Amino acid sequence: MSLPTSMTYIGLKDFGGPDALMLSNSTLPQPRYGEILVRVEAAGINRPDVMQRKGDYPPPPGASPILGLEVAGEVVAIGEGVSGFWPGDKVCALANGGGYAEYCAVPATQALPWPKGYDAVRAAALPETFFTVWANLFMMAELKRGETVLVHGGSSGIGTTAIQLARAFGARVYVTAGSAEKCEACVALGAARAINYRQQDFCSAIAEETGKKGVDVILDMIGAAYFERNLRTLARDGRLSIIAFLGGTFVEKVSLAPILQRRLRVTGSAMRPRTSAEKQEIRNQLFERVWPLLEEGRIAPVIHAVLPFSQAAIAHRMMEHGDHIGKIMLTLD
Repeated sequence: MSLPTSMTYIGLKDFGGPDALMLSNSTLPQPRYGEILVRVEAAGINRPDVMQRKGDYPPPPGASPILGLEVAGEVVAIGEGVSGFWPGDKVCALANGGGYAEYCAVPATQALPWPKGYDAVRAAALPETFFTVWANLFMMAELKRGETVLVHGGSSGIGTTAIQLARAFGARVYVTAGSAEKCEACVALGAARAINYRQQDFCSAIAEETGKKGVDVILDMIGAAYFERNLRTLARDGRLSIIAFLGGTFVEKVSLAPILQRRLRVTGSAMRPRTSAEKQEIRNQLFERVWPLLEEGRIAPVIHAVLPFSQAAIAHRMMEHGDHIGKIMLTLD
């Protein structure tokens, strides 16, 4: 296959608001050892992209400075040391950067085939949220069948994924969300109860639901603003998994006594800084345990909006406005 020498991508004039995003041109990336080059057909918008646009989330050493952490498309070139993929294969992949572009080089160990019956948009909606939820909810927090879990931000891409995966693996799911519409969407996906945090304290609601026992696991993207209440809401031997800090990073005057008294565990992780080996293990577990559920239609990504590549700024405004339910996607012609 003859490839062009240049490509279009979404660049940054400077760190700032959505209007900082602009169409730009650069040379085609070359796949390094262990990488595949993907002609991008669709890419997902994620909260870390917004943070990077603002200058708050720099890419790790060696990663592309171009925004974008998940893509789907066709393999067009293969680097040395790659096995299991060939030009022409349709893949989706967790990228370390570079997803907002016509071509993206990604580690082959972070790529997966499209689930049967999927198109580019649905496939591209999978990697970032499914890698994140699987790693934090199942691998680190060790959610088990028969346990209870509270998911904050239940209508987000992460939240809609967590609801479905937790239900599919036998957990009872509660969520928080910020409107009646979002709460209804979460219940439709399988949440036992959706708590409108603007109208009711989630601690009281969970106490009511669990007979004051609390939940076994909390998946939290709020951080400091919820930390004390999260501790109060956990059952004995409960696990709090923090994946973002939308409500701040610093906590003051919070008693840590519940951690000792009820044997609580507090964990947290970001996906981008994980090693290649860690991401490969997550990828392998997803392919073995989750891909069959996607192909059977038991779970599916929730797509809120699909916009053309040239409207990345609109997609970012949509993400920051916060009214979306599920994923916001970009498509390339």
